[in-house]
Amino acid sequence: MDAIAIGQGELIDWAVAARALPGEKRSGDLHLVEPFPAGVLVAAVDGLGHGDEAAQAAQIAVDTLIQNAHEPPLFLVRRCHERLMTTRGVAMSVAAISGEGHTMSWLGVGNVEGSLFRRSEGSRPSRESLLLRGGVVGYQLPKLLPSVVPVDPGDTLVFVTDGIGGYPLDGPWTTEQPARIAEDILARFARGTDDALVLVARYRGGAS
Repeated sequence: MDAIAIGQGELIDWAVAARALPGEKRSGDLHLVEPFPAGVLVAAVDGLGHGDEAAQAAQIAVDTLIQNAHEPPLFLVRRCHERLMTTRGVAMSVAAISGEGHTMSWLGVGNVEGSLFRRSEGSRPSRESLLLRGGVVGYQLPKLLPSVVPVDPGDTLVFVTDGIGGYPLDGPWTTEQPARIAEDILARFARGTDDALVLVARYRGGAS
């Protein structure tokens, strides 16, 4: 059965759609949307493999992110790495969105893909992809290089775990509601051979 969650905050509207591997009671793919002063932390976490051990690793990562949500992504991934060393580890992508600076600092380790779709192209690319670093948080951490990009109202962030395959990178990403986008991607592109999760966050804007 698919799990759907929808939320609205001062800075973002968001939705997540997730599905455990058929036959499993728990999913190893988890998400986080956690406000911090003048910002919000958004993350998708994929515990390696599936089942209870994957879910336990992913939950440790999510709990660690919640406890340190005000910290920058570089610190967060390193802290998760320390906490996960006795687990099978996770892939994860995190994005810290600042309403004061209208920026997003994002960082990914493993294969949780991230794309930022812009509502207005202007002089910026219509889509930017998160540069993923190979490795496993909790086992082998690569050199971490977070990047910072500007965000404008209407820009839409999409995170997908590797249980999603081949979803198109063009489409109504900034016009449809986040819930509809997340449900559509999950329904059409879940592989069916792994846990799957889609997290969609649309920037509303914030105080300058």
